[in-house]
Amino acid sequence: MVYKAQDKHYLCHYKNVAMKKTALITGASSGIGLELAREHAKNGGDLVIVARSEDKLKQLQLELQKAYNSTVLVIAMDLALPNAAIEVYNKVKSAGITVDYLINNAGFGDFGMFVESDWNKEARMIQVNITCLTQFTKLFLKDMVQRKSGRIMNVASTAAFQSGPTMSVYYATKAYVLSFSEAIANEVKPYGVSVTTLCPGATASGFQDAAVLNESKLVKGKKLPTSAAVANYGYRAMLAGKTIAIHGWMNAIMANAVRFMPRALVVKVTRFMQDK
Repeated sequence: MVYKAQDKHYLCHYKNVAMKKTALITGASSGIGLELAREHAKNGGDLVIVARSEDKLKQLQLELQKAYNSTVLVIAMDLALPNAAIEVYNKVKSAGITVDYLINNAGFGDFGMFVESDWNKEARMIQVNITCLTQFTKLFLKDMVQRKSGRIMNVASTAAFQSGPTMSVYYATKAYVLSFSEAIANEVKPYGVSVTTLCPGATASGFQDAAVLNESKLVKGKKLPTSAAVANYGYRAMLAGKTIAIHGWMNAIMANAVRFMPRALVVKVTRFMQDK
């Protein structure tokens, strides 16, 4: 994506902008979330990092403190639990931390026919990908609107633009993230708050392992963009106040092309691409 002239202020000075800002990043123990934490820290920011694995978070904490002298608060939390978002929010408030950037990155998928899939895993997916993301946004957005400043980035996917046979629930959760984020971006713009939806395509992030997707045509044998490249792109788009940020020119073409294709054809093509 080519950034326009009105974005120049953000892109030329985003190191300075981030210097005194604190970002809360969910799913920060691996993949895109970990790289987003590194991206923010190397530009002078402090962090609240959230994920299930306390050991991985503490390892990242030590890395960022040593490399960038960042202040990093670790919160180990399973975001699939019903009250996870409010517990994290309360911990942040108790620590006296103001969250300037909220990055809802945590999420996961599953591969297989819906009729054969595990409901318990899907219920956890809906909780993490939709419910927890929405509640985090509600809690921190109220503070941002009161301050009349703040940035939110919700990580969706190019999956948000169409239905996805063999990953039906995952695709549906990401469609929700895109629709929800685009709507509230419009609502809060007058308050000096931006909401960006990052839509990466298939990325070398460990997601495929968790979703058992490695043998599908979508990823097998392909050189995927790195998590670091996606994180850098998304971070810059957030600071530029972009509403929708699709990583990769081919992904952008495909995501927009589905609007002009018969929906039945889009579903068939998606199924073909994801079959093993």
